[in-house]
Amino acid sequence: MLGVVHFFRRGRFLVLMCLVGLASCTAPRSVIHSGRVTPHGQFKVGANFGGNVATEPISQLKDITESAVEALANRDSVYYNEQVKVATKAAIAYSLDPVGPTLDFYVRYGLLPRVDVGYKYASGVHVLDAMYQFMGPTAGESNSPSGSWYGSVGVQYAGQNSDILDKLFLTKLTPVLEFTAKRKDVLVPLVFSKSFGADEEIGNISFGVAYNRTFLEYGLEPGKLYRKVGGGDAIKLEGLTRKNSFGSYGVFINAKIGTRRIYLLPALSMYYQNYGTYDLLENEQYSFSGVTLVPSLGVQIGLGKGKVNR
Repeated sequence: MLGVVHFFRRGRFLVLMCLVGLASCTAPRSVIHSGRVTPHGQFKVGANFGGNVATEPISQLKDITESAVEALANRDSVYYNEQVKVATKAAIAYSLDPVGPTLDFYVRYGLLPRVDVGYKYASGVHVLDAMYQFMGPTAGESNSPSGSWYGSVGVQYAGQNSDILDKLFLTKLTPVLEFTAKRKDVLVPLVFSKSFGADEEIGNISFGVAYNRTFLEYGLEPGKLYRKVGGGDAIKLEGLTRKNSFGSYGVFINAKIGTRRIYLLPALSMYYQNYGTYDLLENEQYSFSGVTLVPSLGVQIGLGKGKVNR
């Protein structure tokens, strides 16, 4: 525990910089669902503002400054050294778990009495998901008792192209490293909730566990990067393209508070992941692992009368 506190004290300025100065493009892992799905035939629309605070990329980013990156980027040719290696590790770590604020907008629809589907646009990432309610009264029942327990399980898919680093100063190294990354994320949340009032009329408290699988493809095609050889000569470094995947294990808690179909949604998720081992240039490798906190605060509005299921 003391080590974690020391880490956050040491990196608090960088954390603040990331949260204020970056617009993170990361697959949303903030779980705001309750165990009760959207009532059949009804809509929900909403927005969430939050952050993605990941210890591993913060740890890597603290070792390189924007001025150092600019110095490298302005050279006609660059020799592979420790500074370039640090920048490469930072770029990979950030693509594994982008740090920064998040903003998303979403719409959900009650497709069936126990199934709803949703679409979310999250800081440039397109997200599709569906939830199945396996416990509790059918959403939309007219006689649901107050304080009912609900349970649901779902699946969420998010895809992201190579613009992961677009808002990070490491993009200035593009002529040197030519770093690209693509990722796909599949999230499976298991949610339990207790209703406040009948049919969550005034809200709920929800909690559960989640598993996320990330599939990453990254590449390094150095355009101006060289290695010194004997006699003062230099040879251009060869690039690489690799694929990897890793799992994240999470717990979460959220709440919905309000009335008349307008609600405030605070939420907090925490994940641990061993990202695995990744190839760098010059046949080097590095392993990444860490903890991620995903806080968020949102507003949700219910629309439509729906279809009563008796």
